[in-house]
Amino acid sequence: DRPVNNEVSKRYIEKGLEETGAINIVSGMILDYRAFDTLGESHVLFVATVTVLIMLRLDKKHDNGTDLSIEEAEANDRNYEPKNDAILQMSAYVLVPAIILFGIYVILNGHLGPGGGFSGGAIIGAGLILYLNAFGFQKTERFFTAKTYKWISFGSLSFYCIAKSYSFYTGANHIESMIPKGTPGAILSSGLILPLNIAVGLVVACTMYAFYAMFRKGGF
Repeated sequence: DRPVNNEVSKRYIEKGLEETGAINIVSGMILDYRAFDTLGESHVLFVATVTVLIMLRLDKKHDNGTDLSIEEAEANDRNYEPKNDAILQMSAYVLVPAIILFGIYVILNGHLGPGGGFSGGAIIGAGLILYLNAFGFQKTERFFTAKTYKWISFGSLSFYCIAKSYSFYTGANHIESMIPKGTPGAILSSGLILPLNIAVGLVVACTMYAFYAMFRKGGF
């Protein structure tokens, strides 16, 4: 019967749609009422990736000397890449586009039903990992490199922090935020929740791929 056990959840259920514009109460909670908690969780993923990068990355020397252990590690990795696995590659051709499209759908639908940035990002990350296993690092690095990961993560986390800080400041000070909530049930609704879901999804997808690349090869 304590207030902590009933008033908060009651507010989410009864006022969530009105105050957030999101039909999905869970998305309204984690990306509006408790959005800074979600920002912290996204930063935890980023910091974890940076830590793995520091511990596992294999850097080549910039001088004329050679590091045989690095060369051997890269050679062994190339030998184990299934570049000529016809069954895996044909499956990847069919499945990877469908997986990534489904992940995008889950992210964009997060404020309307089950889904959101974390689950959709995990699906996209799985698609990238499948592509990497089928075609190897050389082909994957044509569109996804360490620089790609850094810019996407930096841009997504910066947007999340700036957008939600502005929203919380204006809301706390009773200033109009100028962010329309739209019509509940429409794809362009729920104010900042949709773009925040996209930002979280990008961070999660890139982090999953980065973890795999680091543990697999020590780099991208």
